[in-house]
Amino acid sequence: MPWLLIDNSNTRTKFALGDAERLLDWRRVLATADLSMESLAVTTAGVDFSAVIVCSVVPEKAAVLKEFFEACGPVHFLNAASPLGLGIDYPLPDQIGADRLANAAGVLTRHGSPAIIIDFGTAVTFDVISDAPAYCGGVIAPGLGAMSGYLPQKTALLPAIVLEEPASAIGKSTVHAMQAGAVFGYRGLVKEIIARICSELSGCPKIIATGGDAALIARGVPEINRVDPDITLDGLRQVAARVFADRA
Repeated sequence: MPWLLIDNSNTRTKFALGDAERLLDWRRVLATADLSMESLAVTTAGVDFSAVIVCSVVPEKAAVLKEFFEACGPVHFLNAASPLGLGIDYPLPDQIGADRLANAAGVLTRHGSPAIIIDFGTAVTFDVISDAPAYCGGVIAPGLGAMSGYLPQKTALLPAIVLEEPASAIGKSTVHAMQAGAVFGYRGLVKEIIARICSELSGCPKIIATGGDAALIARGVPEINRVDPDITLDGLRQVAARVFADRA
């Protein structure tokens, strides 16, 4: 019987099923703000699984997930002591976000090491895996949504915008100018951080992007080798295979 994999992030909570071999086709997504005992019952109705693994960066919602799924069977919340399949070269491992650990676990078999995983979410995180392999640190910066949403909140005349590829760097309208600033400016931030990390990391890392804005930003950042939307969930699956080996 498969395992239920849950990626509980600040904006969305993703659900998938996986077994020892692969991620399965069943998927669901909930807005994290809507996650409750009731919404979990609806989301998982009729779904068979033998155990649950969770990576959560939202303590309030993690408590809800724990209460709901402990009645269903074994539940494992990913942390630095979980069997990740790699070492941790970091002085305060308990401070590493569970989603970042899941990404680190997923990158090894999917892409190899050394690697840099860029996760474009509410925040954008850069996680660095050495060729040892070991998790050795990273970078946290504001997410693209935070950058683009700040101006409408703090100015009287600038509107909310839909993030999409600008036609040019010279904006021909207020919206066009804001899109150019957000998208081109954000790509500059990403390129500079990649360059700095690579200057400090031995070897030639594979650079993998994931998360909601990954495809948009990666179009203009040739340093990114691949967009992999499933790396977090597959990292959870791989850890689950070690934690729940007797329930495969």
